[in-house]
Amino acid sequence: MADAGPSGEGAVEPAVDRTVHPSGIVPKLQNVVATVNLGCKLDLKEIALHARNAEYNPKRFAAVVMRIREPKTTALIFASGKMVCTGAKSEEDSRMAARKYAKIVQKLGFQATFKEFKIQNIVGSCDVKFPIRLEGLSFSMSMFCNYEPEIFPGLIYRMKEPKVVLLIFVSGKVVLTGAKLREEIYKAFENIYPVLQDFRKGDAHAP
Repeated sequence: MADAGPSGEGAVEPAVDRTVHPSGIVPKLQNVVATVNLGCKLDLKEIALHARNAEYNPKRFAAVVMRIREPKTTALIFASGKMVCTGAKSEEDSRMAARKYAKIVQKLGFQATFKEFKIQNIVGSCDVKFPIRLEGLSFSMSMFCNYEPEIFPGLIYRMKEPKVVLLIFVSGKVVLTGAKLREEIYKAFENIYPVLQDFRKGDAHAP
């Protein structure tokens, strides 16, 4: 009964769609980074003075940093009208947050529009629940891997298709980044999962 979950009460986990996730593991989205063009030049000092939850330190960074609680996100707003929205946990939340930031800027008297919304990066993570022999994986797939444990504890795996970068840790934790679509995160994980199983650390009695 390997698949049996904890017996505690509470919400029942939705069944995993094995046609999309043959491994039975669904990577969780941790961060969606999107860009938007507000379509007008902005006075950043004015925005920082009158908007709540906004900070502007031009000596350090050429953008206003603004935060909202719902969805919990951060926006970098540039004088050119370009905006970067980070921290959302889904594509829908990212778009909703970006629209909220655009509205805040409009209310401050700027002719802001909402154009060219584009997701630039999706970060996901999951846990395969078994330890991985990173040295073996690195040796066997050296053309895709970069593993220098004295510099960074994880193995960096650059997948060609989909074009996603995976950070793989000895503990079995995996971080996936560089995707533009959530399907790319899912596909990249399903591609790597059989490889990780091949390099699963042996049982305690193994040498």
